[in-house]
Amino acid sequence: MSQEVVLTDSMHKKIMKNLKFLMLISIFFAINASAQMRPNHEGYFDVRSANSVLVDKTHILDARLQLFLSDEALNALNSGVALTIELNVEFIRVRRFLPDDKEIELSFQFELEYKPLSQRYIVRDAVNGAQDSYATLFSALNRLGRIQNLFLVNEDELSSNSEYRMRLQALLSTKQYSAPLRMLFFWRSQWDIKSEWYEWQLQR
Repeated sequence: MSQEVVLTDSMHKKIMKNLKFLMLISIFFAINASAQMRPNHEGYFDVRSANSVLVDKTHILDARLQLFLSDEALNALNSGVALTIELNVEFIRVRRFLPDDKEIELSFQFELEYKPLSQRYIVRDAVNGAQDSYATLFSALNRLGRIQNLFLVNEDELSSNSEYRMRLQALLSTKQYSAPLRMLFFWRSQWDIKSEWYEWQLQR
């Protein structure tokens, strides 16, 4: 007599998690095999400009980024793997007789995903969930490269009567993936894409 196996919610979630990991691993090795057959194109991120303004006691960031994905990242995206573009912002307090103090560190994540059925690229703000859809990768990356009216901090959070240097960096984040997959990416230069730090003086 056959015995029916009943899956609990926890068992189902564990199975789906393992299947997702195996899918990502298979995509990674497929991408790696494909990359061996043709010249690789490394990714490139650059902060072209950045500035912050004080509006109603709130510091707002505007920036322009140039974003080019590597072959491996692009192939992963087109295979259904969502990518995360991360912006790191630093407020560095300038001190006369002591080393400058990195007083505030902020991080913002934006997700890029490709939907094969609709053939659309989705750009999603990981903080508030707002998203837009684009017909081409160029349009999606162009949107990601236009940072407008991004809330940073309130003026009250900064030390009074102090000068600050601002720094901005854009990078391709892999923190959202499982630990074994992050280890694989660690040894792959095409997943280590980040801009140089861009600096400017904070206007108060």
